[in-house]
Amino acid sequence: HAESVGGHRVVRDAADDGDDGDAPLRAAGDAADDLAAQALAVEPSLTGDDEVGALEQAVTAAPYVAVLAPDGLDTLTLCDGKACYALSWAQLGDDYNAFLRLLFSARVRKAGHNIKDLMRALLDEGLPTDGFVFDTALAAYLLDATAGSYDLPRLAQTYLGEELPDVQSVWALQPVLHEKMDAQAMLPLYTDVELPLCPVLARMEQAGFLVDRKALYDFGESLTSSIEQLQQSIWALAGEPFNIQSPKQLGSILFERLMLPAGKKTKTGWSTNAAVLDKLRGKHPIIEQILDYRTLTKLKSTYADGLLKEISADGRIHTNFQMTVTATGRLSSTEPNLQNIPVRRELGAQIRKMFVASPGKVLVDADYSQIELRLLAHIANDETMIAAFRSGEDIHAVTASQVFGVPLAEVTPLQRSHAKAVNFGIVYGISAFSLAQDIGVFQNEAKAYMDSYFAKYHGVRDYMTRVVEQAKADGYVTTLFGRRRDLPELKSSNFNLRSFGERVALNMPIQGTAADIIKAAMVRVDARMRAEHLQARLLLQVHDELIVECPAEEAETVKAILVDEMEHVVDYRVPLLVDAKIGASWAEAH
Repeated sequence: HAESVGGHRVVRDAADDGDDGDAPLRAAGDAADDLAAQALAVEPSLTGDDEVGALEQAVTAAPYVAVLAPDGLDTLTLCDGKACYALSWAQLGDDYNAFLRLLFSARVRKAGHNIKDLMRALLDEGLPTDGFVFDTALAAYLLDATAGSYDLPRLAQTYLGEELPDVQSVWALQPVLHEKMDAQAMLPLYTDVELPLCPVLARMEQAGFLVDRKALYDFGESLTSSIEQLQQSIWALAGEPFNIQSPKQLGSILFERLMLPAGKKTKTGWSTNAAVLDKLRGKHPIIEQILDYRTLTKLKSTYADGLLKEISADGRIHTNFQMTVTATGRLSSTEPNLQNIPVRRELGAQIRKMFVASPGKVLVDADYSQIELRLLAHIANDETMIAAFRSGEDIHAVTASQVFGVPLAEVTPLQRSHAKAVNFGIVYGISAFSLAQDIGVFQNEAKAYMDSYFAKYHGVRDYMTRVVEQAKADGYVTTLFGRRRDLPELKSSNFNLRSFGERVALNMPIQGTAADIIKAAMVRVDARMRAEHLQARLLLQVHDELIVECPAEEAETVKAILVDEMEHVVDYRVPLLVDAKIGASWAEAH
C-alpha cells in the first residue's frame, strides 16, 4: 500500500508496519524477507521544506538507515526499510547540505557499503562521520575472506537469493550478515576492531604523507646516471649493445654468446627470470650487473618516477588503504602502495628519506619486535620459547644455541643467521628443500636443523601437527581474535594445493592475529591521541609498523602513547615489545 509522508508519496510494504522502537540493530528474521517480497520504489526527488522535514524525522526515528553515495556526495540514496529515497544537491541546494549534517551525525544510525571510502569523502567536505553501525562489505569480507569481490549485486544474490536496488540490498543484508557473524563468533572482531578502524583509516588517507619532491627528483636523476653506467658495462661484458629489458635478447647473449649453463628453452626463448639469474650468480660478472640493473630500473620506475606522479597539490602522497583484500586480515595500500618499499636497507632507506615531517613537526615510528615469533610461542604454548622471550634473550641466538648444541655465548653470527631463517621459516611452514636454498646448505643439513629445532621446541612441533589436523576437521582456521579463513584446499586431491592449505593452516592463525593486533592498536592509539587533544595524527601503517606525525613538543608524549597502547593491546603469555624512534624523516625514525 502507498501512503503520504509529509506530502511525499512513498511505497511501503504492507508487512512492514511494525514499530522498530529503539532496537539496537535490526535482528535477523523476517526483515530480509519483508524487503525481498517487493522492491521499494526509489523516489526520484524531494522538494519543499515539509518533505525534507518529514525525511529528517523518518531517518532519526529509524532503527538504522542504509545510505550509499555512488557518485561522491552530490547524490545519495537512502533506505529506512519503509521507503527508498534518491536525493541530490542539485534538487535541494542548502537543504541538502543541512540534511547531510544531520544524516552523518550520531543522531542517525547508518549501515553502508565500504563506509571508509564514504567517510573519506565526508571528511574532505568537512562533514561529520558519526553514527555508522554497519558495513556490508566488511561483514561479507569477514564471512568469506577469499571471495575476492564484495559488490552488492553478488552479495544480494548470495545472501538474499535475489537482486534488489543497491541501497535496499544494504538494508536487507544487515540483519542477515549480522546473524551469520554472530553464529561464527566474529561480532567482537567486527564491532571492536574493523568498524572503529574505518574512521581512523579515512583520517590517515586524508592526512597523507609529506614528500620532499626535489630530493625524490634528484634521486631519480642519480638512478638514471647509475643505470646508464651499468648499461655500458653490461654491453662491454656482452661484447655488443642489446636491449637488456628484452628476455629474448638477454637469453641469446647469456646462453648462446656467453655459453652460460641454461635452464629450459621455451617456445618464446630462454627463461631469464630472477630465479634463473640467481642460480647463475658467480658464473660470470655480467649476472650481478644485470640483477643490479633490474633493481635500479624498478626503483626508478616504481618509486622515483612512480611516487613523483602521486604527489598531490598539497605536496603529500595520499595512499588508499584497502580493508577487504588480503585473506589474512592485513591492510593493503594502493595508489600508491607504500607497503612494498624495498626491505634492502640502503635502497629502502634512500626512499624513506624522501618521506618527511611537516615544518615544526617530527615523525614517530613504532614497530612490533618479532611479533609473529612471539605469537607462535603463545599460541603453541612452547615453554622453551616463552622462557626465552620472557627473559629478554635474543630469540635467534637462543634457537641457534638449541639447534646447534652450543652455549649461548658461543653462538656465531652465521649460526644465528641460520637459526633466524629456521625461526621464520617454521612460521611459514617452510620445507627442508626451501630452507636449504634460503641459507645455502644441503637439503639433508637443513632437515637436520629442522629436526633439532622440533626436538627442542616440543610445543611448536605439537602445535603444527594439531593445527593442521584441526583445520582438516573444521575446514577452516581462526586467529585469536576469531577471524576465520576457510581452507577447502585441505580436501583437494591435488598434492600441491593440499600442501598450500597446510602451510596456510600453520601460518594464518599467527599472521592473522598479528594483523588483528596492529588494527586494534591503531584504534586505541588514535582514540588516545584524540582524547588527550594532541595535534598528532597517524599517517601510515606498514605491516607491524605505525607512523605518527606530531609537533616536536608532543614527540615524547606520542612515543609513550604508541609504546603503551601497542604493547598492552592484548595480554598473552609472551610480552609484546615495541621499538619507537623519533626523526625528521621516515628513514631517520625507522
